[in-house]
Amino acid sequence: MKFFKPKFWDKKHISFYSIILFPISLIIQLLNFIKVTSIKSKNCSIPVVCVGNIYLGGTGKTPLCIEIYNILKKLGKNPVFIRKKYNAYEDEKKLLAQVGSVYENSKRIIALKNATQDKFEIAIMDDGFQDSSIKKDLSIICFSEKQWIGNGLTIPAGPLREKINSLSRANCVVINGKKNINIENKILEQNKEIKIFYTKYIVENIDNFKNKKIVSFAGIGNPKNFFDLLKDNKINMIEQIKFPDHYNYSDRELENLIKKTKKNGITLLTTEKDFMRINKKYRADISYLKIKVEIENQSDFIKQIINLYETN
Repeated sequence: MKFFKPKFWDKKHISFYSIILFPISLIIQLLNFIKVTSIKSKNCSIPVVCVGNIYLGGTGKTPLCIEIYNILKKLGKNPVFIRKKYNAYEDEKKLLAQVGSVYENSKRIIALKNATQDKFEIAIMDDGFQDSSIKKDLSIICFSEKQWIGNGLTIPAGPLREKINSLSRANCVVINGKKNINIENKILEQNKEIKIFYTKYIVENIDNFKNKKIVSFAGIGNPKNFFDLLKDNKINMIEQIKFPDHYNYSDRELENLIKKTKKNGITLLTTEKDFMRINKKYRADISYLKIKVEIENQSDFIKQIINLYETN
């Protein structure tokens, strides 16, 4: 979805704009309810791990999918990534494809069938919590501790794809950020059996940007989180530039960015996801932050995955 996220989405109080848009949110909720209840879930012959969200964008699904893939490989399994095909979201596919096989289709169930025929042992579904056509064996919902559920309303009045009570269908919640008891209590109110884990981003190439002047830019769900990560790592940012989520950078925009930084000896830095959307002829002049997810209590998280094989 290529737009700047409205600021009122993340306000703790309900704004005038949210009130005006609330009737539309109710209509969308009703349509989604009809869609979900009218579709029968289909079983798959291999376990399905769904890494999804209810907050629209910027919750760290893709890095977590990659970490789960790496865990499964260490367990001796043969995992595969499953995605619904979106031509506008090729950046996420490219990130996953650097790690393992990615199967896409306009219908996820078809991508799953194709992967199963090719003898993959477990599917990691990047997004799809709202896709009721597939029975999930493990549903993981991602949140950013900083944004949490915003104003708590569904789109367009707020940032949620579904209301928070949808966590009743989930098995795990993964929160990127600091431990937050208030958030945990609100999650457990919806589902007492749900397992809660925390992650943090580890920057693998941070030393490349120490003691340098940096102009950072990002076109992701929550650019502020990227900028805050750089600040937390003591990076000297002289400018921060944000673009809409999944933004397609024009040649002119990239040329202007490179021109304003190169002549002054400034490093131009973006996210790896943004880097995937940049024309290859400009990549030599642009750096990206290489991050990985570190899961706290990883051994307990791995048990959730191992349980898939004990019950399938």
